[in-house]
Amino acid sequence: MDENLKDLMQELGNAINESLSDSDRIAAAIGDIKRSGYDVFLVLEATIGFNKREDDPGEHSATPESFEATGTMSWNSQDTKFLKALKISLDEDPR
Repeated sequence: MDENLKDLMQELGNAINESLSDSDRIAAAIGDIKRSGYDVFLVLEATIGFNKREDDPGEHSATPESFEATGTMSWNSQDTKFLKALKISLDEDPR
């Protein structure tokens, strides 16, 4: 893996960590749990994939030409609240 990509991945990790650390909602929820007498351990796992694009002078878009979903996901209310706390919105499927 080239050093530039390693640096970019590290920056992404730092940005995610900073977003979690700066979230007032997450801090409040953790505080509520601690005040209820529990220790809190927050472990998140993210899978991030990278594909090197071929340089094509006529193509400057980072979006793929086509995308096909291979499955479905269901979200419960806690999933939705968590993603909103991270400022991630869920687009509803228009079908």
